[in-house]
Amino acid sequence: MENILSKRSSLAVNIIGVILMLLLVFAVVTSALGYASYTKAFEEEYSNSTFHIASTAARLVNGDRLDLYLAGGEPEEYAHTKRILDSYCKNMGVSLIYVIWVDQSDYGSFVSVFNSVNNEVDNSEYTEWELGHWRKTTNEEYREKYRVIYEDGSSCETVYRSKPTDGAHPHITTMVPVKNSSGQVSGLLCVQRPMRELKEARESYLVTIGISTFMLAVVASVFTVLFLKETYIVPIEKISEEATRFARENSKGEDLGKISSIDEIAKLSVSIEQMETEMLQRMEELTAITAERERIGAELALAGTIQDNSVPGVFPAFPDRKDFDIYAFMEPAKEVGGDLYNFFLIDEDHLAFVIGDVSGKGIPAALFMMVTNILISDHARMGGSPADVLNFTNAEICKHNKADMFVTLWLGILEISTGKIVAANAGHDDAAILRKDGSCKLFKSKHGMVVGAFAESRYKNFELQLQPGDKLFLYTDGVPEATDKDERMFTIDRMLRVLDEAKEQGPKGVLDAVYAGVNAFVGEAPQFDDLTMLCIERKEPEKI
Repeated sequence: MENILSKRSSLAVNIIGVILMLLLVFAVVTSALGYASYTKAFEEEYSNSTFHIASTAARLVNGDRLDLYLAGGEPEEYAHTKRILDSYCKNMGVSLIYVIWVDQSDYGSFVSVFNSVNNEVDNSEYTEWELGHWRKTTNEEYREKYRVIYEDGSSCETVYRSKPTDGAHPHITTMVPVKNSSGQVSGLLCVQRPMRELKEARESYLVTIGISTFMLAVVASVFTVLFLKETYIVPIEKISEEATRFARENSKGEDLGKISSIDEIAKLSVSIEQMETEMLQRMEELTAITAERERIGAELALAGTIQDNSVPGVFPAFPDRKDFDIYAFMEPAKEVGGDLYNFFLIDEDHLAFVIGDVSGKGIPAALFMMVTNILISDHARMGGSPADVLNFTNAEICKHNKADMFVTLWLGILEISTGKIVAANAGHDDAAILRKDGSCKLFKSKHGMVVGAFAESRYKNFELQLQPGDKLFLYTDGVPEATDKDERMFTIDRMLRVLDEAKEQGPKGVLDAVYAGVNAFVGEAPQFDDLTMLCIERKEPEKI
């Protein structure tokens, strides 16, 4: 009997403790959310009103004359504008209004053009900067804000400093561009506004929430102790013991029967008995499902191996050839992918190469990719131009394409001795050319319809020339559309910058550099799409 009472007392204490803890967590979460919401709303109001102040002030400054002011020109006009800004600063109740010319090479420093100070609004001790005063950028956050306005065309950027470490009072700084008559950013106008109202309001809010939370916890505790009676504890313990026994033995136990007159506890008892019956059934089903998943996993692994073996994977691919070099890389987003690449010698002087991206992912896309690859390889070896090969491939696929899948393709044939490439494009991304002289850009070509969409589609050839030392870079959209955790894309521009930095390397080095650049950009974000690349270099004559 003492043992039972001890258990009941322990359970009651635990339930009370859990309820109090939940109340505490709820109060903390509610307080935090309310605090954050309140702060956000206040900051937005501050930001919007400060933006309007800054925008109005920016219209008072002649963006065409900043350089002239810094050189000492137009002193009367400068003094007139300075007086207007000083008056505006005091009338608007802000601490600082200043106009700066920023060093755009690294945004690491700036020069003061105008500087209006109003220390009375916040009992501050700011010293007015003189015309031409040079200063380093405060920190990386400010540097990034400057860059966004100058390079990305942002119309407004705001920095919140709720807890400054330099002795200043809490404030926000809003920056807007000062533009010249051509619409170009010639400087930045910044408005610093104190946030003492926010600090005072947040302190009052926290005190109110703290008192309310304490009173709620006391009332809830008293109510819980009065409401928790022995008739609840014993049935719950019996149900708990039965659940523990089932978890330990995984076998059907004795029926609990009518364990309580309380409807909720009686339903819980019935639910436990039903759970035991259903759990035993699910365990049997899970055993069968696990075996099936293992079988599917083995088949997927085999499918991935077959797909890997369907494209060239040994490099150097042509070790005896010194007049060109080629390297390719493919990384599926899943066990198997829908991208494809291939290359092969048609004869001693003609190298065919292709890259493509099938709609969809997984095994269907992989099967479609392999069929496309076979059709292209077989027909290209029989002769004909790239357009002829794509016309044939499109016609064959459209005959048996009930799934309405399609594939983008970029197919080329390189005449190795002359460097001339004849190619055709079926809706694929444009190739990039890395010239020996250092230029790196996309080769724009006419895009035909994707293969598999319409049987009547016809494709046209186009030509490009590789000089000794030039490289051709092909890729699927998994490269420019690689996405980081903030859903920003890698983009074509970043890809071209990486290619430009790797232009002195061979095909493998070029692909390794792009792959490393994509991984560094994406970080820990999961791979969304298949990633495939191919690079060809025509070698220098002396290396033949």
